[in-house]
Amino acid sequence: MNVLYNTTSTATGAGRDGKVATQDGLELDLAIPKELGGPGGATNPEQLFASGYAACFHSALQTVARAAKVKLGESTVRATVGIGKDGEGFGLTVALGVSAPEVEREALEGLVAKAHQVCPYSNATRGNIDVEISVA
Repeated sequence: MNVLYNTTSTATGAGRDGKVATQDGLELDLAIPKELGGPGGATNPEQLFASGYAACFHSALQTVARAAKVKLGESTVRATVGIGKDGEGFGLTVALGVSAPEVEREALEGLVAKAHQVCPYSNATRGNIDVEISVA
């Protein structure tokens, strides 16, 4: 692979109750969600993963739409990430919800399928995490 961009984030403190900071200045406090027995009230790794996947998939969708000469209009991608026990450890699930009201449903489904092949997050999770995609 020809790497076009690298970034680094460093976690410090108590893991999920610590902090993360990127090399370009983004700094976030982390907290375990209340649903997992923590205090909540701050960002957690699942939120960061959901945000990254949603943005990346949306970009992939826009790229394949442009190549197909389809105008998406006001489109959105919502990523819902779940965490739970999986055997002895923990696992993740992802549900992507894609909306582009100005595009015919069948055409949008085709674009979403292509975006799922292009998106780096989709490629990284394929075969590792259950990813469910719905089109509205």
